[in-house]
Amino acid sequence: MARMTIGVIVGNRDFFPDRLVAGGRIDILKLFEEMDVEPVILDEADTKLGAVETWQHARRCAGLFKTHRDRIGGVLVCLPNFGDEKGVADTLQLSALNVPVLVQAYPDDLAQLSVERRRDAFCGKVSVCNNLRQYGIPFSLTRRHTVHPLSPSFREDFAAFLAVCRVVRGLSRARIGAVGARPNAFNTTRYSEKLLQGAGISVNTIDLSEVFGNAQRIADSDPRVAQRLDQIRGYAPCGETPATSLVQMAKLAIVLSDWMSEYGLEATAIQCWTSMQRNYGINPCTVMSMMSESLMPSACEVDITGVVSMYALQLASGTPSALVDWNNNYGDDDDKCVLFHCGNWAKSFLPDILISTAPILGSTLGVENTYGALAGRTPAGPLTFARVSTDDRAGRIRAYTGQGQFTDDPLATFGNRAVVQVPGLQSLMRYICRNGFEHHAAMSVSHTSAVLAEAFETYLGWETYHHAG
Repeated sequence: MARMTIGVIVGNRDFFPDRLVAGGRIDILKLFEEMDVEPVILDEADTKLGAVETWQHARRCAGLFKTHRDRIGGVLVCLPNFGDEKGVADTLQLSALNVPVLVQAYPDDLAQLSVERRRDAFCGKVSVCNNLRQYGIPFSLTRRHTVHPLSPSFREDFAAFLAVCRVVRGLSRARIGAVGARPNAFNTTRYSEKLLQGAGISVNTIDLSEVFGNAQRIADSDPRVAQRLDQIRGYAPCGETPATSLVQMAKLAIVLSDWMSEYGLEATAIQCWTSMQRNYGINPCTVMSMMSESLMPSACEVDITGVVSMYALQLASGTPSALVDWNNNYGDDDDKCVLFHCGNWAKSFLPDILISTAPILGSTLGVENTYGALAGRTPAGPLTFARVSTDDRAGRIRAYTGQGQFTDDPLATFGNRAVVQVPGLQSLMRYICRNGFEHHAAMSVSHTSAVLAEAFETYLGWETYHHAG
């Protein structure tokens, strides 16, 4: 992940001791260095102690933030003492960064509540947040009302905040590729380009005829084909996959890579069936898996909001994500179910990965036309799931997210598969059905649902259900 740049506002009220502000500044800079975060912060010569208190301080700090606005992904408000609530709010309003804001306040020491050492940041934080609400500036809070910035608790809060910043920044300027038309049978993957564009998410399209035509014009002897074949063979065991199918995969990978590079795309959603099998002779799953593993998520069935969900999870966790079907009950266990796809999950999910065929599709399209599908089982570990959807009838974007566990329970089937345990799964399924969400969801091996809920609801303004079981 790229190094984050965070703006810092150190609040102050002049009748509190200067040493508290100076100490707070030192603590924050130490934290940033340890967590490899680049600060944008007033120099101690710019204002008194490099803090913000007056209107003039706010103007100076806002000017500094504007200079670095293309790099700043969020703002940390640090309150070593009560702080000046107007100074903080004015700075954020004047800078017009529109990025996530985290408010941190120092705790007082019961043994040092004298005039020389008391902070009153407990109270000051309430005032700052009141003013931010008045100014219409969204913000995030630490789990504890007051917390030392070098404590383990705040380090966890700050790491989560950085993830929120990545999600908000990434989604608000995302560029997604739609490869082919939505399969006619899949009304469930309909979406509104205009609603996504309103959120900053751009969709670029290419017809499968262009993809197939460009691929067919690549000679088998092209050095790029040999290079891609080496990458495919190094990525996963090929099993009984014919050489001709591997060459088709290599050419497809070249075409998609060139197109994504030309348009600056971060993710794709592909018409993986049935045209791909009938007219090109492979499943694109291996190519899609390799892209997802390389943090360029790729979803099936031109599910654009599905790949937006994948991208959000990837930004939150820093690890690959996958698109899944909420597919089967797991016996009579109300809190377990089977996740499945035929399948293109990133290799990170599949320690037993194998390039194979898609038996279900092969039953009607011919097994020989489905080489490229992956087989593998996701082992036990943490699970976060999420789904973004455009509610066209209401003219809004909605989402849900939650957590659970991958389990090692027995499962005798094929494809990409996992057994998961989600507390309150039955109520989650009722929510999904009653609110018209798709049968697809995105997943990652992480526990980051709180990050997604904060990013979606607080900063992107999406109606979000955070499933708590």
